[in-house]
Order: sequence, then C-alpha cells, then structure tokens
Amino acid sequence: MAAVLANPITRRLLRIPPSYFVFLVLLATLWIARPNMLNLNIMGIFIRQIVPLGILVLGQLVVMRVKSIDLSGGGIILLINYFISSGSFPGASLPFFVVLALATGLVIGLFNGFMIGNRRVSAVIVTLAVSIILVGLVQFLSSGNPPGDVPKLFNDLYNTKFLSVPTPVLFWILLTAAVSLLLSQTVFGRYVASVGENAEAAHFSGVPVQRTVILAHTLAGLIAAIAALVQTGSIAVGSVRVGLDLPILAVAATILGGVVFGRGDGGVWGPFFGALCFALLFVVMTVLGIDEPGKLIAQGVIILGAAIFYGVRVRTP
Repeated sequence: MAAVLANPITRRLLRIPPSYFVFLVLLATLWIARPNMLNLNIMGIFIRQIVPLGILVLGQLVVMRVKSIDLSGGGIILLINYFISSGSFPGASLPFFVVLALATGLVIGLFNGFMIGNRRVSAVIVTLAVSIILVGLVQFLSSGNPPGDVPKLFNDLYNTKFLSVPTPVLFWILLTAAVSLLLSQTVFGRYVASVGENAEAAHFSGVPVQRTVILAHTLAGLIAAIAALVQTGSIAVGSVRVGLDLPILAVAATILGGVVFGRGDGGVWGPFFGALCFALLFVVMTVLGIDEPGKLIAQGVIILGAAIFYGVRVRTP
C-alpha cells in the first residue's frame, strides 16, 4: 500500500479533486439513463436547489484551509429563516432582512472565531454547540411549530433568471469567483495558506495566526447568512428543520473538492463541483426511481468516501 501511495502517478491522481471524477460519472450515468434530462432549463432547476449548500461550502473551505471546521451553519440558517418568517418584524423591508441576516452571521462567526482562535477551544465542540443552541432557541421561540410565511419578494427573487440562467445559480458562481480571488490574490489568502501549511512556522514568520483563524470563521458565518437568505427564498416558508443537514454535506463536498484540513489542492472550484455532485446525485436517483431512503444512503456513501479519501490524502506527501 505504501509503495502504491509513493508512486508519482498515484500522488498526481490523488491531487486531482475527486469531485471532478464523481461529477463525470454521474453525468455519464444521466446521459445513458435519461439524456433528455441534460437540458439547460431542467438542470438549472435541480442545480438551483443546491445553491444554499454550494454557498455554505465556500465558508467551510475557508475554515478548513486553516485546519478548522464549522458546523454552526445549520443553526444560522434556521435562526435567520425564523427572523424572516416569524412576523417578529412586521412591515420590514428586504434590505432590513438582508442586513439583519448578515449581522447575525457576522456576530455568530466572530464568536466562533474568538473561541477557536483566541481561546483555543475545539472547533467541533464550539460550532456544534452553537448550532444546537440556535436550534433550541428557534424551537423555543416557535413552540416547535413552523413560524409562518416568508415575504413573497424573497421567492420572487429566487425564481428570477438572467439570460436563461437561474439568478441563484449565477449568484453562486459569482460568489465562488469572489472567494477564489480573495484566497488567491489578497494578503488574507496568503495568511490562510500559511496557517494551513504550518501554523507554528507561520507564527514565527510574522503571520497573525489567531487573527487569521478568527477572520476565517467570521467570513464563514457571513457566508452562512447569505446561504440562509437563499435557502429561505427557495422554500418560501418558515421551518423548524431547514438547513440542519447542510453543514455535514458541506464538509463532504469540500473534502470531495480536494480541500482537506490545511491543504487546498482543490482550490475553490473543486468544492464547487463537489456541491454540484449532490445536485446530479439527486437527479440520477430520481431518474432511476430511487426513493428518499436510497438517496440518504447514497449521500452517506459519498460522505464515507470523502472521509476515506481524506485519510488517504493525509498519508500522502
């Protein structure tokens, strides 16, 4: 096994994000099983459904690049959905809800970052605890019942198109490009790469390690708030369960995209295709007549495969 992993060809193959291979396999399966589904309009509908996941992946890959993790995204999405759908702010405008959502994500992300970067608390424990607290808060405020309807403007915006491309999909692509530029062309991006390579060496090189980790988590909270706005527009109603499965799927999509803790060989676009894999998986499962339990099993297999891939990657120089 060690000899295989040491092979130069194997090392090169392991550096290619597996999301590309999975995407091509799913695309080929769909082309063989139901080629008429490979229509821009039809695919746009399915891809639009995973835009909240794709956006959440962007925050996840940033924190994973600094050897951390964020599992609070589901709680952030649920809380923001409650704010928008509960009627707690009667007559509030769309800009008000956008600012409220971004401020919420910013504060929660800053808290996560402070606890992890400054207080050195386990990222898994902190972010999972924060998510549980937020879920409990929403359950308490709503008495366990769906809060209400979302202002119609949210769903109207979600259903718009630009040059036949669903606006949420276009927004996701542009946001991915922005994060790519942030990580590749800015000082913050260089700090993230340095911390991921070796935090101790980065510290002695003058990199503000703690501040970089705090900013990474703050950015992840902000991105989770954006995902919450898109998710709320997609379902158009209040919910006490929305978004809770997205953080673990975001971790899986990020690892499938070639980003493991401290290493970012997949860049930003590898995880982008990792999220697309879940969209294609849903289409393929639907075409093959596989019901919800089968879809959950398939998602679990992909997550397990991502974990195995990560284990192989960390043993490969």
